Amino acid sequence: MYTLYGTLQTGTCAVQAALSEAGAEFEQVEISTRKGQHLTEEYRRINPRQQVPALRLPDGSVMTEGTAMLLHIADAFPAARLAPAPGTPARAQHDRWLIFFAVNVYEGELRKLFGDRYTADPAGAAAVQKAADEYVDRQYRIFEEALTRQPFILGEQFTVLDIYVWMLSQWMQDGWLAAHCPKIDALAKRVRNRPIIAPIHAANFGWQ
Repeated sequence: MYTLYGTLQTGTCAVQAALSEAGAEFEQVEISTRKGQHLTEEYRRINPRQQVPALRLPDGSVMTEGTAMLLHIADAFPAARLAPAPGTPARAQHDRWLIFFAVNVYEGELRKLFGDRYTADPAGAAAVQKAADEYVDRQYRIFEEALTRQPFILGEQFTVLDIYVWMLSQWMQDGWLAAHCPKIDALAKRVRNRPIIAPIHAANFGWQ
């Protein structure tokens, strides 16, 4: 059995969605960042970086880094077809865009939320946040132009990449994607309406 440590409205929900779509047996342990539970000594022994999510595998080992968890789940449950087969051109494109979103959009969102963590200048947080906001918008526009298949990113095959983009899209300002990146907005809605993901979406983000 897997054990998923995390909390609502974080990258935890993407891993929860992937495990659920894969049909994996797992339990969830709430680690509230708002209550500071990620900063406890007990959780530090699970994840020395004291971030969520963390994933304990059936063999007892622990994974950190959400995108690594998504790739592991896809490969551990091949029958679920949550990623193309390793070594194929389709997998290369899948992993390319997954890393693109992790490195550019996810990290940009952290700077938008916590600008003070990325500057030694107490007065510089607002500038960090403004630059990050513009940077993230630009990354979404790049992907919008590249998104040519339907109904999912790779076409008919639903993957953990779709899950990750759905999760990240929920952090964007209300209405921005619909106005500027309608293909991504439509993709996110298709993902959230999947029977397995719909209750996860509702618990994390409501139905805005």
